[in-house]
Amino acid sequence: MGKITMEVNRRNFIKFLVGGVAGIHISPLPWKLTDDIAIWTQNWPWVPVPPEGEFTKSKSICSLCPGGCGIELRKVDTRAVKIEGRTDYPVNPGGICPLGMGGLQLLYNESFRFTGPMKRVGARGSGQFEGIGWDEALDTLAARIIDLRKKGTPEALAAVDGNRRESTMSLMIERLLMAVGSPNYVRTPSVEDTYAMANFLMQGTRGPMAYDLENADYILSFATGLIEGWGAPGRVINAWGMWHADSSERKAKVVQIESRASNTASKADQWVAVRPGTEAALALGLAHVLVKDRLYNAEFVDNYCFGFHDWKSAKGKDHVGFKTLVLQKYSPEQVAEITGVEPGRIVSLAREFVKASAPLAVCGRGKGYQNSSVYEAMAVQSLNALAGVINKAGGVLVHDAFPLSALPEVEEDDVARAGLQKPRLDEAGTGKYPFSDSLINNLANVVTSGNGQPVDTLLVFSSNPAFTLPDGGTFRRALGKIPFTVSFSPFRDETSYMADLVLPDHTYLEKMEEVLWPTGLQYPFYGLSAPGVSPVYDTKHNGDTILELAERIGGSVKGSFPWRGFEDVLKVRVKGLYESGGGLVTYQDSPPVWERMKGKEGIKPDYQSLDDMWGKMKSSGLWYRPAHAFEGWDRVFKTPSKKFEFFSTRIQLAVENRTGEVSAQKALEEMGVKAQGDEAFMPHYEPASPVAKREVFPLVMVPYEIINLASGWIPQPPFLNKTLFDHQLLKEESFAEMNPKTAAEYRLKEGDRVWIESPAGKVLARVHLYGGAMPGIVYLPLGFGHTAYDEFLRGKGVNPNDIVHAGKDPLSGHPAWWNTPVKLMRA
Repeated sequence: MGKITMEVNRRNFIKFLVGGVAGIHISPLPWKLTDDIAIWTQNWPWVPVPPEGEFTKSKSICSLCPGGCGIELRKVDTRAVKIEGRTDYPVNPGGICPLGMGGLQLLYNESFRFTGPMKRVGARGSGQFEGIGWDEALDTLAARIIDLRKKGTPEALAAVDGNRRESTMSLMIERLLMAVGSPNYVRTPSVEDTYAMANFLMQGTRGPMAYDLENADYILSFATGLIEGWGAPGRVINAWGMWHADSSERKAKVVQIESRASNTASKADQWVAVRPGTEAALALGLAHVLVKDRLYNAEFVDNYCFGFHDWKSAKGKDHVGFKTLVLQKYSPEQVAEITGVEPGRIVSLAREFVKASAPLAVCGRGKGYQNSSVYEAMAVQSLNALAGVINKAGGVLVHDAFPLSALPEVEEDDVARAGLQKPRLDEAGTGKYPFSDSLINNLANVVTSGNGQPVDTLLVFSSNPAFTLPDGGTFRRALGKIPFTVSFSPFRDETSYMADLVLPDHTYLEKMEEVLWPTGLQYPFYGLSAPGVSPVYDTKHNGDTILELAERIGGSVKGSFPWRGFEDVLKVRVKGLYESGGGLVTYQDSPPVWERMKGKEGIKPDYQSLDDMWGKMKSSGLWYRPAHAFEGWDRVFKTPSKKFEFFSTRIQLAVENRTGEVSAQKALEEMGVKAQGDEAFMPHYEPASPVAKREVFPLVMVPYEIINLASGWIPQPPFLNKTLFDHQLLKEESFAEMNPKTAAEYRLKEGDRVWIESPAGKVLARVHLYGGAMPGIVYLPLGFGHTAYDEFLRGKGVNPNDIVHAGKDPLSGHPAWWNTPVKLMRA
């Protein structure tokens, strides 16, 4: 009977959560069924049974993804037994995604976790370690860093960081490298890098991309996985429910633009199938219609935008504007040739978009764990400008950088100063990549190029680049060449398996950490998680580990870290929130934040002093500002023109700064930009560079994500495999989706095994015939193919990142991972 119940729960979950083309609306039922599965898994023999004791609850924040949903932890005695969403929390009113529900399996699963500091005793990648004490582990690393400094080569220390940009942990890691004397701090890329660059180039701000989803009534989504896990999943799913609460009076219309009928596309009001990588062209085709038919917001465009019309510089040079560009190069007929979308549909879509009361165009591929295309983000943002919804309710809001206090200056001795003068290995911030501050793909290429050993010691924090980077295995090969790698991960992941030393972090349920402004959220938000349980194993907070390491290194490195513990560092930064004023540390759900933001009354802080605010934040876990100064277009833009820029003067200035060294066209080519002249400074479509002969690799492989399959650096809780379809994972094999027409060309049928080969390598998968797949495209799910962890994850399916043959996204230099050329061979 138990077996039958399990099967019913599983199929019901699948039916309501990932119910494909039928378009079943999101409801609370899937989350209840997931909860049932979680309860069922507590009876598995390898899951410890909680002791008898008092039932208690504690509030915290989930940091398994950038969404930062509020959670409540139920405990029996000291053991956590259940995770639920918080209702007294503004980001996710009670909602929580499947990964967040499964967090307990990441806490208590010893086969997933390092139970203490370890040193490698087997071959790299074998996962063979033996335990050592914390003193020995820290002394070993400190001695190695001290030795690099004595040799005068501190720049041979490098770090890879998966923490959020500008978070306190990221600043501490970068600070450690600066104090030692190394400029080689890199981060794993995400959509936040793309958003930040697009905002800087068009608005001049360093603030996040803030989409006012709840107040929009027409959402034009360019491949954004709205219900695949993008942003804060609890927030977006709640918004989706609001949009579709009453089918007779729809509150919002959702149009999904992507090549595959994803869960979001299947449940949207319209799905527009577009060739992968051509989304920028479609956005500009829509812009063409708005401009040609004079449907754009002339008040905003004429008064608060720069570069829309043709213009003449102060030196008398004529320049082409955005209007001329889209009229000449992006007619519906021209765009149809590029994207595969019918000209008539382009016209109707543009008119429908701009006629809505509060239209909003959003971008960011899938869950947003990887970067997107900068020019594409600029093209989508241009639609919001034409509609006049920049900094308006229901639009995309303009914010300054988050008001956290800076840490004091780093103490630099002569060794550190000399090391910091050395060029970065990844060339970020140079003339080639003027707008990027980190390029991990370039770092890996330098290490694997065979020219010596530029990196002697590598530190890896909160990331698993050997698995998650779309680089065809380049980073794994780099790990094989770096003499000494240190992992600070709590998990036995692929990157940790390549490490020589492991200094394991706590998991998110065991420590205090911050959550910075969840992706896409429309108002400033700062989350502060509280440890729900005491550390289960002999692990240590990464922040405290860095402080102890600096103490052992001594000298100016020690002097750069004057704090006793990580909490002291957080308090220094939180002072900026207090000084910025107008924040709240408690939440009342009536009216909801997105309604309250539209009010004109000011926000009176619910705290009296910095200490009062800090104490209340530790209890509530949040600080937020539910107010916004809408419009104000004469003051919000920080570009050189002080306006929203269709023509980015910052790109133009970056090119002009190089003209003493190379020609303007050469400078653009080094940035990866094919366009010439004024077009390069405006949103435009850059076709992917051919990386292989089409007659050899005639198809394209596109990775995709689903909400119930972990695809970032956090491992998949084992029970979530029970929510997957048999045509997604069958025993040890995952599936490649393809259109029946594509399969027929290769005489393939459902379930056949096939080799998928790219210039970077090949993987073996089964075939799943799917009418929602675009012909000529092969789709592989991200999250399978682990070679580490335990029997429930290891060897299950294939990782599409292993065969991604990534080009470089123009301007950013980040991987262009969304259209790898492949061929098929029957296995």
